[in-house]
Amino acid sequence: MTRPANVFFAALLAGTLGAQELGAAWGTGPAEAAHYRIVELPIPPELALECGSMCPLPDNRLAIGTRRGEILIVDGAFDELPATRVHRFAAGLDEVLGLGYRDGAFYATQQTELTRITDVDGDGRADRFENLSDAWGFGHYHEFAWGSGVQPDGSVWVVLGLSESYHYKADYRGFAFRITADGRAEPVASGVRSAGGVGPNETGAMFYVESQGPWNGSCSLKRLRRGAFLGHPICYPGYELPLGRELGPTPLEPENRSRLAAESRRIEQLDPYAVVFPYRRMGQSITAFRVDRTAGRFGPFAGQLFVSDYSLSLVMRATTEEIDGVWQGACYPFREGLGNGVLAIEFSDNGYLVTGGTNRGWPVRGNKRFVLERLEYTGVLPFDVLRVSARSDGFHVRFTKPVDRASATAPASYRLRSFTHYYQKFYGSPEIDETTPVVTGAELDDDRQGVHLVVDGLVEGHVHDLDFAGVRAADGTPLLHTMAYYTLNRIPR
Repeated sequence: MTRPANVFFAALLAGTLGAQELGAAWGTGPAEAAHYRIVELPIPPELALECGSMCPLPDNRLAIGTRRGEILIVDGAFDELPATRVHRFAAGLDEVLGLGYRDGAFYATQQTELTRITDVDGDGRADRFENLSDAWGFGHYHEFAWGSGVQPDGSVWVVLGLSESYHYKADYRGFAFRITADGRAEPVASGVRSAGGVGPNETGAMFYVESQGPWNGSCSLKRLRRGAFLGHPICYPGYELPLGRELGPTPLEPENRSRLAAESRRIEQLDPYAVVFPYRRMGQSITAFRVDRTAGRFGPFAGQLFVSDYSLSLVMRATTEEIDGVWQGACYPFREGLGNGVLAIEFSDNGYLVTGGTNRGWPVRGNKRFVLERLEYTGVLPFDVLRVSARSDGFHVRFTKPVDRASATAPASYRLRSFTHYYQKFYGSPEIDETTPVVTGAELDDDRQGVHLVVDGLVEGHVHDLDFAGVRAADGTPLLHTMAYYTLNRIPR
């Protein structure tokens, strides 16, 4: 039984939300700490730090864009024994929810524009502010613009949330743009509701994260492709504007209380959401994501996506793959217990994951007002699910350690269920159309770290909830996290 919403949010605010409300995957913070410790980085108490974005600098410093409109430079955030020093590089901006750096200039995504900011006289403070693009309008305080870092071609991708997440009150709200190095705004997609971050996946394809709401049954990771419709039709008036017409014809109107799989076959521009995060069990307001490019210095999950969540103050993992031209993949628990609502994360080359955010504006589980933290790999390898991949007859599962043969090859060690959500104009959705696929065979890889699961009852278009609780490591250790959630948009041929 779940708590009523008002009791649930009261528990969030009080910091008393327990493992039952988050699902069996969480409530594992003490066990996670043996493998990934949380270290609070010292910051001046008067700073009132509210991180909105981050980017690493070539000289091993960390830049932070804040909700209060600043760009801060942090020395020492990546030192083994951090003794941080912070100075303000720029101020007077507006909700810096995207930050990048290239050739001596910062690229700050604000609510109202993408700005290139430089220090011309070399005194460590910004003195040139260039408006690269303000192609979008602004008409309401609840209109957030999320920006990527600077991409290899010099572009920045900007994803625009709707007014109050329901309404279209300003031009191009609900659209995504690619802003070229010379400031040209290229429309990419429409149908955004309330984004939380944008950037490349493991292969360099551009994605953004979306929170649960109208036309979004749960939080998700979505592919940004040219001409795509991303699910929320309230932005259709933007197709009549000059840049909107570059996307082509307005998509068909979605059918309320349908299913996303069915509507994506009917509406040419609509793609299934690549990774669906089951609500509350795997986040509640997902935000920034980054690929681990540390080559193993952050542990066994190199090359995977790490995804933060604001409401539940935690970090998850995700993996993606493209099947028959459609993106899909899985999400996994990773680390809970962070100090506030996480809006920004960033890896350092030496293997730290820095996190920052705020607890202002919405209920959050972490009750610290101003905090900058980092996750550190302790060197103790966890026994965990490494990756789940789709197969024509089931799934292939990799673990971080060799497994016990008897438990890993026993079909009874695995439990599955599948479900989907209503694709509807109302806020969120219950999990519906539930089925119970069955593992009928489990074949161990030669290295004993992978298992091929033969599954009877795969459902295309459903999230597959996989429970590996029966599997043990070769030394008898149980899994740190037993769950994974695979969004099966296409069954491989």
